[in-house]
Parts: sequence; C-alpha cells; structure tokens
Amino acid sequence: MALLEVKNLRKKYGDFAAVDGIDFSVEAGEIFGLLGPNGAGKTTTINMLIGLARVTAGEIRLGDVDCVARVKDAQRRIGVVADESNLYDEMNGFDNLIFCGSLYGMEKRRRERRARELLEVFGLSEAGNKPFKAYSKGMKRKLTIAAGLLHEPEILFLDEPTTGLDVESVRQIRTLIWELNRTGVTVFLTTHHIEEAEKLCHRVAFIVKGKLVRMGMVEALLQEGQGQHVLEFRVEGKAPSLQQELTQMLPVQVDMPDEKTVRVLTSERVELMPFMSFFSKRGVMVYEAKWIKPSLEDVFVNITGIGLAQMRKEKEGAQR
Repeated sequence: MALLEVKNLRKKYGDFAAVDGIDFSVEAGEIFGLLGPNGAGKTTTINMLIGLARVTAGEIRLGDVDCVARVKDAQRRIGVVADESNLYDEMNGFDNLIFCGSLYGMEKRRRERRARELLEVFGLSEAGNKPFKAYSKGMKRKLTIAAGLLHEPEILFLDEPTTGLDVESVRQIRTLIWELNRTGVTVFLTTHHIEEAEKLCHRVAFIVKGKLVRMGMVEALLQEGQGQHVLEFRVEGKAPSLQQELTQMLPVQVDMPDEKTVRVLTSERVELMPFMSFFSKRGVMVYEAKWIKPSLEDVFVNITGIGLAQMRKEKEGAQR
C-alpha cells in the first residue's frame, strides 16, 4: 500500500528545471532510496516532500493529506533528519528531545516518556544529561534521528545519514536504520553512497538532471546487472590519468571507485591481455585482476553513465 505518492513533481528556478516531472511512490514499511550525483535534484526533491521548498507543479500525497495544499498538516506526520544536525549545542540530549517534542505540540508527559524511551533504544541513556556539543559525531547523528522520531511520524526522511562519520559510526547508523524499519518505520533515504542503498533499501530510484532514469526493487536491478560483466583491476601507478584513454582505446565503460581500483564494464566477457598490455606500457602495475559479481554501483554506472569516482568528487566539492 502506497503511503507517499508523488505525481509529475516539478521545481523550476526561472528557466532551469531542478526537478523535471518525476513520479514515484513509497510503500508503507519499506526503505526507499533516492540516489544520484550532486546537483541531480535529490535535495530539491526532499525539500519539496517535507515542505521546505515550494512546488512549481505536481502532486504530493501522504495518505489522505494533500502535502502541497496542507503543508503544516503533512509536517506533523513526518520526521526529518537533515545531513547536518539542527539540535542545540548547549542543551543536553534529553532537553533537546523535549524541546523538539514541544515544537510538535506533544503533551509534556508523552514527550518526556518518549525521550527516555528513545535515549534507551539508541544507547544514549548515560549521555542524556551531557551537553550535545560533547557528543561524538556518531552520537550526534543518533540523537538527531531520535529527534526526528520523537512524535512517532508515519515516515522518516533521512538526507545523507552517514556522511562525515567514521567507519564504526556508519555501521551503527546503518544497523539502527535497519532495526527501526523492522519495527515498522517507513524510511525515505537519500544518499550518494550506492553501497549503502544496496545494503539498506528495498527499492531505489536513480535521479539524474532532475529526472528519474530508473526505479525498481534492489534485487531486480541487481538481477538486471547480471547481463553485464565487470572486470576489476587493483593497480599501483598513474591509473587515474589513464581512465579516459582506456575508454577511447577499447569499447568498454570504465569506472574508478578509488585511485587504485579500475573497473571495466562490458556486455560480454573480454580477454585480459589487452588490458594487461595497456597498463604495462604505461608503467602501471596490476597486482590483482578478477571478474566480480555486479553490484548496485555497477548498475548505477551502467544506467546513468556516471562514474562513482566522479560522483564522490562532486559531493566532496559541494561540502567545501
């Protein structure tokens, strides 16, 4: 059953269409991921869904609520966790949650009970009396998610939930999202970490230049990716500068998740020797070459033509 329905949603700034007529729905009880590079329209879309950006055209419905015409009513039924915390440094964890509850008009006893309950669930009971500024990045993200859940919303919007966190905190937040969903929380997630979406989401949609270019169950998209072959090289040398040359030389698609990994995507299996010769002539040492099972990252690259290295570079640039 669709909890959130979006039809022909558009957002224009003058002649520029940041979001250009997209349609999708989010089912009750699922984790839905909106994936795309920086500037693709993810943030604009989520801002319209949560009532922070005016809709140029289109429909947004949350259950029986018209979110465009009744913004305030819709906001009472959603939880929002931005990529940067909006809590107060000088207030402790418990008081931050109490304050958020008062903004939603929660009765005092209910918000105090709910705050203690969430501090316990999120493993923050001992930190509840400490000022927010003393929290680690992972603890801050946990409390921010708790604040978004305080009023028991029908759907939780998470914008880049693990950006800027250390590896252990990322693992904890991902586990937390999964556990929340198991209890029935519907989650709308935006991320540029495609592997995160593969681990967490039931369905995903790829957005590029304001348009949805593909949407489906993660398992179905991965199955679709079985029709392509991925050859991965682990290298030492000047491989990043050779990506364009390799693409021009051979009829393949090339992506570089990092400076030591070269992935070649092809519609059929190819011989290794032309690649080995290519790298050898340019002083690049290959210390591992293997065929790998396509991931959601590979499917994304194949569908959009956007490499993951490019996507991460754009995100890093946007954060500076």
